[in-house]
Amino acid sequence: MSETLLKDVQNMLNEEKFTRATLSNYSIDRFKELDLVLEQAKKERAYNDIKNICDEHLSHSKNSIIAVYFSGMVALSQQIIDDAALVSLIGIFVDNHKWNIVKYLCERILEYGESKFALRTLAECYKNDSEEEKLFDAWKRLVKIDTDEADIAKLLAEHAEKNCDVEEATDYFKKSLHRYINKQLFTNVREIWLKLIDYHPDDMDFFISIQNKVAKNISPDKAAMLLVDVYNSCKKRGDISTAITVLKLILNYDERDNFARKEITECFRQKYAQHSQLEEYIRISNLTQNWRNVHEAILDFEKHISFDKGNFVFHRTWGVGRIAKVEGDDIVIDFAKKRAHSMSLKMAVDALQTLEKNHIWVLKAMMSKEKLHEKVKTDPEWALKTIIKSFDNLCDVKHIKGELVPSVLSAGEWSAWNIKAHGILKSNPLFGVSPDNINVYTVRDRSLSKEEKLYNEFRAEKKFFNRLSLIREFVYEIKSIEPYSEHFNEMVSFFTGYLKPNMPVNEYAVTSYLLLKNLAASYSFLSPLLHLNFTRLFERIYDLSNLFQNLKDETTKKDFLAQIKLFIPSWQDIYVSLFPYALTESIISELRQAGSEDKIVSMVRGCFENYRDNREAVVWFYRNFRDDPLFAKAGISDEKMIITLVYILELTYREIDNRRDTTDNKKINRQVYTILFKENLLDDYIDNANRETIVRVYTLVEDVKDLDPADKLKLKNHILDKYADFKFFGTVEKDTVTRTLIVTVAKYEEKQRLLERIMTEDIPANSKEIAFALSLGDLRENAEYKAAKEKQEILNSTIAKLKNEIERAQLFDPSTVNTSRVSFGTVVTLINESTSTDEVYTILGPWESDPNNKIISYLSPFGNSLMNKHVGEKFDFVINDEKVNYMVKEISAAK
Repeated sequence: MSETLLKDVQNMLNEEKFTRATLSNYSIDRFKELDLVLEQAKKERAYNDIKNICDEHLSHSKNSIIAVYFSGMVALSQQIIDDAALVSLIGIFVDNHKWNIVKYLCERILEYGESKFALRTLAECYKNDSEEEKLFDAWKRLVKIDTDEADIAKLLAEHAEKNCDVEEATDYFKKSLHRYINKQLFTNVREIWLKLIDYHPDDMDFFISIQNKVAKNISPDKAAMLLVDVYNSCKKRGDISTAITVLKLILNYDERDNFARKEITECFRQKYAQHSQLEEYIRISNLTQNWRNVHEAILDFEKHISFDKGNFVFHRTWGVGRIAKVEGDDIVIDFAKKRAHSMSLKMAVDALQTLEKNHIWVLKAMMSKEKLHEKVKTDPEWALKTIIKSFDNLCDVKHIKGELVPSVLSAGEWSAWNIKAHGILKSNPLFGVSPDNINVYTVRDRSLSKEEKLYNEFRAEKKFFNRLSLIREFVYEIKSIEPYSEHFNEMVSFFTGYLKPNMPVNEYAVTSYLLLKNLAASYSFLSPLLHLNFTRLFERIYDLSNLFQNLKDETTKKDFLAQIKLFIPSWQDIYVSLFPYALTESIISELRQAGSEDKIVSMVRGCFENYRDNREAVVWFYRNFRDDPLFAKAGISDEKMIITLVYILELTYREIDNRRDTTDNKKINRQVYTILFKENLLDDYIDNANRETIVRVYTLVEDVKDLDPADKLKLKNHILDKYADFKFFGTVEKDTVTRTLIVTVAKYEEKQRLLERIMTEDIPANSKEIAFALSLGDLRENAEYKAAKEKQEILNSTIAKLKNEIERAQLFDPSTVNTSRVSFGTVVTLINESTSTDEVYTILGPWESDPNNKIISYLSPFGNSLMNKHVGEKFDFVINDEKVNYMVKEISAAK
């Protein structure tokens, strides 16, 4: 700190006070001199000392310009939101028409970030000096940060319009339109509305969105008035289909609107002028009769008008058909399996669904399978548009798959096709999502901007953390588009809603705070939204561990931990308490750098001692930390580590059975099982352990009742390899009751091929048989139908059995065959002591079993009795109530 600098500042303040310096003594050069003092103070880190001197001086000399300037500029440099001092100072010079100084002070404020006050004042200066170009630049900056400013946005639009820049004019007109709606200034709204209709008459998504906002913020009748303007534009351009859509919206606001009812009737007449039954359908639907509800009349008319010669229909039994003839109340339809079928028009309206000629069902019926397959496979964008438009322009991927597999694409082809389709749905601007469901897609008549596409996805998404990802994507992607858009502000407002004073500080509030804090670093206008600092926010957290576990976003977790270290004095203890939920190397690194190795040791020890609550942490330490010296310092021996892992294995099995946190427990169970059995931790430990230790470990493993007996048997055999005379007290063999099915690779692949053939060939063929049988009618004496249904039951049963067995299958590795005892994959030669003859058997699984060729299953009674027998070992087996004595003569590996 420079005592000389502080004395100089004090002297400057005293001199100003005693000489009673007037405004005429101040010029831009004078303020530049003051800026040199501030620059020196920054170098000497004396900012706070100068501010304290000035604030004390202002307590008795409120009009000190030097003190106000120094205090205000220091506060500004420290990002303190309160800029009242500088606002007051600028006001003094404005009142005295010192415009050069006003401009200088405003520009100084703007060096530290955008300011509504500084920009507005600067714009007034430019206006007074007739500096038009600078004026418009200042307005553009102001409109970006002041989202309520509508009049200036309109002036900017008119300026762009004058310069023939339609794109920029449209952008500013849209900004001003949104803001006038928020202010409920309908006259201004309609003026801009008409301009936008002239500029972009086909931007229906925008116009429909705006009229919805007008209906909500102003009134439904004003929204209807705006829609009339759109209708007139559509009618003038001859866009009858869109005109009908607009008239339906008007009638939604007022079903008694005679103008809209009359106009929609005339539009129908124009659209269906070539229809043979047009006037008849208008008559029978009572579309022109005011006594009938207009919505019912429209629905009735549109149902009837779809029935004309050459149009396509669908019947749930007969499939797709084409209308061959319409005569009065009779209609004749050609179905594939029911040609020239006649029915009344009333019955047709009730029983049939009308289809457009490019409906996917029509294409399946009319195009050759080869041609449609090639078109779908090579042009996924066309296929997506066709299928989505076929179903009211709303369709999810599951539905799309149902239309294509297996009728057009095979299951194998679908996988690659689906990847391409997802890419198109995500990136193609002609595809959007439903406002109600982010998984349901729609096709747009015009390309959506990236901004609109992401905003629509944000609105459709219901999950908080998915919305978090979308706003991050929005900020990352929208680089060339205005980041302060209405869309962006609406997305931000969703998160600010969680930071209201009366809202609880939960995972959503913490995430919202950290998101806005990060965004404010790039967009300064968001800073006022952060009325809380992190310390105050942290103090209001009720259950820190639970909150941290509920943070479903890794970036947020990292930011949260970083803020804790920066602002919370007891951060080291908090890090230790959060580690079991964070499971990150960074916590250990931070504690190590802080010299808190004792806390790390205590943390490791605590996690193993309280493994029930810290089971994931135990697995993490084994995977990532067991070679660290601090792990050994915590006193975690190999035996303790293995025993703890076995305890966790047993615990997770039990909780899975009790349906408690099933997903998490299955995940941990798989990890521990892999460590112990697949990565051979138990086998490696046993290789170097003494008998007493092996007894303890094996006893614990044996007590894990849900562990596959095959794994217990494998461990038992490994122990016997080391100690052939090892005694297993109190254990019961359950080799025949095993969930795992050991199989050879060849049989596994054969079963998979069988399952795929049934799924892709037999099931679809059976479905066609059932459909054909249904078309024959009278199910009571329909032998074809009964046979097809019986076959369906057999196929479904076979599928269920195959899926179960394949799921249980464990592939046998021939390189692991053990010929020291009878086991899977061995050939055993037995001496039948009852007949003094040799018998040779190959031990495989139930899939490979072939008793006629002496191949028996290890799960069969005889196969199970052979398992683990050594050469020279004798045993007996009862066959057909006769006891036979055997001795193992030879064991070799099966080829």
